[in-house]
Amino acid sequence: MGLAGRLAEARAGALVGREPEQAVLDRMLSGAADAPLVAYIHGPGGIGKSSLMRYAARQAELTGRRVVYVDGRFLDADPRRLEEAAAPACAEPGTVLLIDTFEQCQPLEAWLRETFLLRLADHAIVVVASRVAPDAEWSLDPGWVQLFTALAVRPLDAAQAHALLASRGVPAEQRGAFVAFAGGSPLALSLAASVPPAAPGAPWEPTGDVLTTLVERLVGDLPSVVHRRALEVVAQAYVTREPLLRAVLGDEDTDTVFSWLRQLPYIEATPEGLHPHDAVRSTLEADLRWRDPERYDDVRVRISLAGLQAVRGAAEEDTLLRVAEWMFLFRNQGGPDDLYNYRTHPHIEDTPLRAEDVPEVLRMATEAEGPASAAAVAHWVRRQPEAFRVLRCAGSSAPVSFMAVLRLDSPLPEDRAEDPVIAAVWDFVEAAAPLRPGEHLGIRRFAVQSGGGQRPSPLIELISRRTIGEEMRIHGRAVTFTVFEDADRWGRYLAEAGLPEVAAVDVGGRRQHVFGRDWRRQTVDQWVRHRARAAVTPVALWPATAVTSGSGDQPTRAAFAEGVLEALRTWHTPRAFATSVLLHSHLVPPGSPDPAADLRGAIIAALDALQVDPAGVKAHEALTATYITASRTHKAAARRLGVPYGTYRRHLAVAKERLVEQLLRQPATTSTPTAPHSWHRLTGHRVQ
Repeated sequence: MGLAGRLAEARAGALVGREPEQAVLDRMLSGAADAPLVAYIHGPGGIGKSSLMRYAARQAELTGRRVVYVDGRFLDADPRRLEEAAAPACAEPGTVLLIDTFEQCQPLEAWLRETFLLRLADHAIVVVASRVAPDAEWSLDPGWVQLFTALAVRPLDAAQAHALLASRGVPAEQRGAFVAFAGGSPLALSLAASVPPAAPGAPWEPTGDVLTTLVERLVGDLPSVVHRRALEVVAQAYVTREPLLRAVLGDEDTDTVFSWLRQLPYIEATPEGLHPHDAVRSTLEADLRWRDPERYDDVRVRISLAGLQAVRGAAEEDTLLRVAEWMFLFRNQGGPDDLYNYRTHPHIEDTPLRAEDVPEVLRMATEAEGPASAAAVAHWVRRQPEAFRVLRCAGSSAPVSFMAVLRLDSPLPEDRAEDPVIAAVWDFVEAAAPLRPGEHLGIRRFAVQSGGGQRPSPLIELISRRTIGEEMRIHGRAVTFTVFEDADRWGRYLAEAGLPEVAAVDVGGRRQHVFGRDWRRQTVDQWVRHRARAAVTPVALWPATAVTSGSGDQPTRAAFAEGVLEALRTWHTPRAFATSVLLHSHLVPPGSPDPAADLRGAIIAALDALQVDPAGVKAHEALTATYITASRTHKAAARRLGVPYGTYRRHLAVAKERLVEQLLRQPATTSTPTAPHSWHRLTGHRVQ
């Protein structure tokens, strides 16, 4: 057998998971009386359309049929070009006409159906492959409906993806990472398989070359930078609606770009909004993170803030859904051991507590956490029944889980006496962060599900969503706490979300663990921004006296460093400085009439100071080119500095550390700094 034959056999052997499509093509080639004469294969780039076309060509040649192959990339929209290229199919009976990449000449679809195909020779069959689905006229015409079939090529399922990787010789222990990344795309799987881990046992990550190839093949050419930005949003968000796109991109042709997104073959338009193909989502997300980490973080932060506003503006019945959409943004931050599932759970209903629920709620509390905990539940059912939420299976009135988020304004003796956890919480608050007039604390006190325990489940996930939704929507909450008995399971997850353990309490011989945060040290808006960063450093908030205006308390070093980076990222959005954690640092004098201006001046002074040290000149250049003079991308900043991109990234990483150290060493500010020469030099704007 020659090289061509061996190549065809190898390709056919690697065609995994396409048995239904192959069966249709086989029937067409056999000449069966009930077989269609035209097959229209459609699906996103990299899904395997061309592989099916090659299969059809190979099978046609084996049966002695002539094959006429036409590539739509070279036809434009001129029917004469297609007519000329496909002419042999009009002359020789039994010819198999293959028209690939038909999306490149999609305007010819009506002409193809109504004019050209009617000229084909007897017993000819046609296979068309396109990223764009066929128009409805094929199925509306009573004649074509019997002769035409549309074959939508779907992503491979997990078993098929593993089988494809096995055919490529990928060891079983490595396949999981490839499958998770590729989203069922044969192209993504094949490219991933071509790049083994950097070292035996090391986690696999796609290389820049793989990502570049995938973006080109899966997405293709894009009309503009705005269209690329829109895809970056779609890749990160669980679902994209026009308001989200507008919140991230601004009013820059949002309606036009949204309409363009809806037409893409790798975007599914659903009643909830737009969802990308999994392979496209994974590829665009990984590509942006590799290509421009700062932009990656910026997109995530903007989506996170838009998600916060969506939760705050949602109707009560939509709150949990909006929270789930926001939490999807963090689906990969927990790693392979993440306890949380970000899918919705429509089979479970979240409802207020009803009077008839109380006996079952108390029974569940006794079973799950013992009589002492049940007594605390009974106390709070009497005191704050509105704080309880009960979960039920759809169509049933019986509770299967319950929770309570208590609102407390003052430490009442009866609460302390009836609930040892609340007593411990008040002791902690009074010692570490006393409430000021008008403030209150919130505590998610109970999280109980049928069968006991706090194992990950849809019930626990909905309890978490309800808790987060309340934190996002409530006003005036100073501190918040959540209680888990299973601290070993949930402690790390909560710490990464900014809730370290602050107390452990014995309740009837069972240990209850309290986790908490002080919203006066980091507001909800700041937390939402911070949480969206790709590399999240938990902000240590306990134990410490709560920050008050002019109190002199300083942010922790981690919070200070994050505040410096946040100030750089938002340098050209001055209003963002109003919530900076650095306003409570030594960089801003007590009683300042314009704290944001003082903070910006202190940062400029620190940047100037970097130039005094010859070793800091590169740091100064990298920071100013990236943030102050606002190059469009990191690669643009590297070009502006005249250094390779890898060198630029190393300089920028060192520069951030140098700036943080310089600001930490900077003397406490006593008056507003004035540096018009520095401002002019760093921004290129004239000081008025």
